[in-house]
Amino acid sequence: MKNKNNCGLLWIILLVLCSLNIAAQPFAEDIRAFKKQDSIAFPPKQAILFVGSSSFTNWKDVQNYFPQFTIVNRGFGGSSISDVIRYADDIIFPYQPKQIVIYCGENDLAASDTVTGKMVYQRFVQLFTLIRNKMPGVPVAFISLKPSPSRWQLKDKMIAANDLVKKYLRKKKKTSFIDVYHKMLAADGTPLKEIFIQDNLHMNAKGYAIWKKIIAPYLKK
Repeated sequence: MKNKNNCGLLWIILLVLCSLNIAAQPFAEDIRAFKKQDSIAFPPKQAILFVGSSSFTNWKDVQNYFPQFTIVNRGFGGSSISDVIRYADDIIFPYQPKQIVIYCGENDLAASDTVTGKMVYQRFVQLFTLIRNKMPGVPVAFISLKPSPSRWQLKDKMIAANDLVKKYLRKKKKTSFIDVYHKMLAADGTPLKEIFIQDNLHMNAKGYAIWKKIIAPYLKK
């Protein structure tokens, strides 16, 4: 009887530890929300997958910007490239997209002063390699890190990351580097303030209109 009780207690402890481990994973709630959406209505295969951080999360009406394409938006706010890698089996591969469009890397730089543009680039290479190994024929597009007034102090690191990713993708087949950075600058070289909401980090409709014009030619029909 004692052994049975001990086994039962160990089983309960294991369940609790597993639950705590899941809860401790960053962005676990966001991933659960995506899975719940998928359980109700799974997105069509061969759509264009947008994956990355809050610039995609907040683009809730992205489908309206590109009505001629089928868009699946799996941006989750605050995420870094490492987070996208961590959840690739949940937010990339199940959808069997015909193209993957990535916007991520800003939060990597904002998270710590020790993160460099080169480190963002290296993380992107890791993500790109993961995608290529699983989906060798799927085109991949990377949207450049954007200039934001609230993160203007990171501009040199952002430029470095953008340049490294651009040079890297130039040598890879079925890839695109989409430069939104320069079109978001005013004549004096600083970010256009009128395209951001009050936090000076996330874009308003004017900002997304700029993105639409730049991104549309790169999307695969």
